[in-house]
Amino acid sequence: MAKKLQADEVYKKCDENVFEFETIMELPPLTGTIGQDRAIASLEFGLNLSAKGFNIYALGAQGTGKMRAIRALLSEKIRTEPVPPDWCYLYNFKNPDAPIAVSLPPGKATEFQKDMENLISTLKVEIPKAFESKEYDKQKNKILEDFQQKQKEWFSAVEEEAKEKGFAIRKALAGLIIVPIKRDGEPLTEEEFLALDAETRKRIDEMGKILQEKLDDVVRAVKEAEKIVKDMLTRLERQITLDVIEEPIEKLKRKYSFNEKLVDYLATLRDDILNNLQDFKISEEAVPPVPPFMRVQREVSFAKYSVNVLVDNSGSQGAPVIYEPNPTYLNLFGRIEYKIQYGMAMTDFTMIKAGSLHRANGGYLVIDALALMKNLFSYDSLKRALKGKEIRIEDVWEQYRLITTTTLRPEPIPLNVKVILTGTHFLYYILYNYDDEYRELFKVKADFDTRMPRNEENIKKYAQFIRLCQAEEELLPFHKSAVARIVEYGSRLAEHQEKLSTQFSSIADLIREANFWAKKDEGKIVYAQHVKKALEQRFYRSASIEEKLRELILEDVLIVDTYYKKIGQINGLAVIDLGDYSFGKPSRITARTYLGKAGIVNIEREIKMSGRIHEKAVMILSSYLWSKYAIKKPISLSASLTFEQLYEMIEGDSATCAELYAILSSIADVPLKQSFAVTGSMDQRGEVQPVGGINEKIEGFFELCRIRGLDGSHGVIIPRRNVKHLMLKEDIRKAIEDRAFHIYAIDYVDEGLEILTDMKSGELQPDGTYPEGTINYFVMKKLEEMSEALQKKEKEEEIKKKEENSI
Repeated sequence: MAKKLQADEVYKKCDENVFEFETIMELPPLTGTIGQDRAIASLEFGLNLSAKGFNIYALGAQGTGKMRAIRALLSEKIRTEPVPPDWCYLYNFKNPDAPIAVSLPPGKATEFQKDMENLISTLKVEIPKAFESKEYDKQKNKILEDFQQKQKEWFSAVEEEAKEKGFAIRKALAGLIIVPIKRDGEPLTEEEFLALDAETRKRIDEMGKILQEKLDDVVRAVKEAEKIVKDMLTRLERQITLDVIEEPIEKLKRKYSFNEKLVDYLATLRDDILNNLQDFKISEEAVPPVPPFMRVQREVSFAKYSVNVLVDNSGSQGAPVIYEPNPTYLNLFGRIEYKIQYGMAMTDFTMIKAGSLHRANGGYLVIDALALMKNLFSYDSLKRALKGKEIRIEDVWEQYRLITTTTLRPEPIPLNVKVILTGTHFLYYILYNYDDEYRELFKVKADFDTRMPRNEENIKKYAQFIRLCQAEEELLPFHKSAVARIVEYGSRLAEHQEKLSTQFSSIADLIREANFWAKKDEGKIVYAQHVKKALEQRFYRSASIEEKLRELILEDVLIVDTYYKKIGQINGLAVIDLGDYSFGKPSRITARTYLGKAGIVNIEREIKMSGRIHEKAVMILSSYLWSKYAIKKPISLSASLTFEQLYEMIEGDSATCAELYAILSSIADVPLKQSFAVTGSMDQRGEVQPVGGINEKIEGFFELCRIRGLDGSHGVIIPRRNVKHLMLKEDIRKAIEDRAFHIYAIDYVDEGLEILTDMKSGELQPDGTYPEGTINYFVMKKLEEMSEALQKKEKEEEIKKKEENSI
């Protein structure tokens, strides 16, 4: 039997006396998370399990406290975990395009950077000083003097011999040559030489060749000696430089002896300095003014001795936690920056910049999953990094360029990070079902629920949450009556009398709005009326479209009857969800029946405006009709069913009961009350099933009836299983108390039929008939009449056809 609901059944109040305080100022702020025990346990499991692939996806609706819970757990966990090492990049003297990645204990990277800066600054001063010393000049001069002395002796011997034999040494374009001379010492001209007799010319030629060979031997000896001198000077310079650099470099080697890479680097650094002494030999004070571009080049020559500190954990306590709000590829994996000089893009290892993965290495990285998917390359590259356990800084656009450009390829850095993705259920299941790699890398699911039990413990935690918001934002104190109203709003959000919503972002918004209205009233405490005012104003700000649709109904542009009775017509209820606001919209459902065998024709389906769920509901309705009225005899029926003035797609099964009532009314010629609206789906046995949006549906129809004028005949029929979901507005509760509006809860469709017709539905009798005077009796009688009429017509047509064939 249908149950008529009382006012206290459509709204579960929160007794403010359950609170042992007057204002929330007597409470401590909330710590931890409310109502997410399963999700918290999953997070703790994922955070404590260090095995490969056990990264976390925290899924849940916006505002359920995912980030608050993650922050709280991580802030607690990282305190006991070690600070990860620093990372820096160094110049690779053997392969400049592949900078070396070096790991150092926390704080040591910046220390090494300063040590290197001090070393190079010292060498830039001390090396020039060493080359200006007397000792260096003395040794250098001795080498040069010895060489010059030997050179002089060699040339003097040849010159003396040539002079004795009538020749002299002269400079020419080809070098030093032997030429014959006259008695006065002047060179013999070509005419004078040709004037000599043949024997004399021959003798001069032969002697000249002998002397030229001796001169050439001396020149070669001098050149060899020059090489030896140059080598001696180089060895001298290296030795002088070694005396300056050996001790500071060895000191650094001893200091960083725990890192083999650094020891090798310092050894290579020493060799590079020795091979590039010209960069150090001139002191900065002695450098004359030069154009800016030359100064830049000189700075670059020393940049290779810099230390690029990529990650500095010197000030860290515990493991790092990085929240990346914009997970682009560059923000995640770092970048190689460039600077433009004379129209050319220039870079070096000092322009390598860290990404979020570098900063989170050894700790935790939190990323919004949807933002990750939106950014090109980010998701696939993150998977590769997690699988390979290394971070590579690459130019991802290189493969798309027509011309390959040279760039740096830094050494990969080992990766040890726990990644936590946050996102929706939809995105989680898309990734899980369509990406095999995702299942291997994100094995922990932390599911944040949108509802929790409405028990005394959680109600008190709601009060503590209000206290937390008050403390964080310095709001006015909230009275316990206001807290009770907020708890009731939590049940309204959860759409359940025994549940509370865990979408705390919406709860926090209500807290802020109530605080605003209390301040506007110049109050010192927030009371229940301020929460009520906040809710009323929130609905008012969002209800523009709802009011416009209602105006169309009141003007009879959209036809919805709320008085009298009509055959084959009933008011259905739908919910329009605008995202930030949902409201109920009454719709007129009509049915027409006539002779035929077409069955139930769903007009929306015929014109492809019906979704699959709605089409299924109509088929269930058909099954119910045939199973109920065609037990003993077959029936023939053609019926059309439609939502009048519906100009958009229809989906869902919540109008199944209303559609059935419209069809039965049309078949039996029994009118239905238009002062009622119906919602509820049904199964093939006629049991009424619960539907969603029940509060908005009831409130939408009530508001229309209220404006037109409540006379005690108006009401709504809903599934009994939806009663626990009712959290209706105060004006509906008052109308129920005043018996101006009624809500009936039913378990079977026949119960609603009796309310709409004021007639008994009728139980099926053993002979397959229904009691006279009942709705079901009239339906079956009409169906039988329609079947007989159709059979009679078919026989007449058959006889007529036979007569035509016989003629």
